[in-house]
Amino acid sequence: MIVNDLDIDAIKTGLGDGSILLVDVREPHEFAAGHIPGSVSRPLSQFDPADLPNEPGKRIVLSCAAGVRSRRALEFAQSAGLDIDSHYAGGFKDWLMHGEPVAQD
Repeated sequence: MIVNDLDIDAIKTGLGDGSILLVDVREPHEFAAGHIPGSVSRPLSQFDPADLPNEPGKRIVLSCAAGVRSRRALEFAQSAGLDIDSHYAGGFKDWLMHGEPVAQD
């Protein structure tokens, strides 16, 4: 499995310039309680690589609370033959620790 661990600076840059699409694999109640602005929810418990959004020109990066579930989702995506190799290694906990803004739905 190929894993590209991204840090907060890479995530902020990618979200800022529109080059990444951040997919949050935490459960719906976690996402609703707070998530990284611009991220989309695809819970690991219902994870289907075929259901990942496709936005031309954007690289999909997976994220969770602390990097464990996003690695698992990477395994699923790569097993399905998708060219997805990156995740936010620190996840939402790292985002909060840095005092970054949080969106709520």
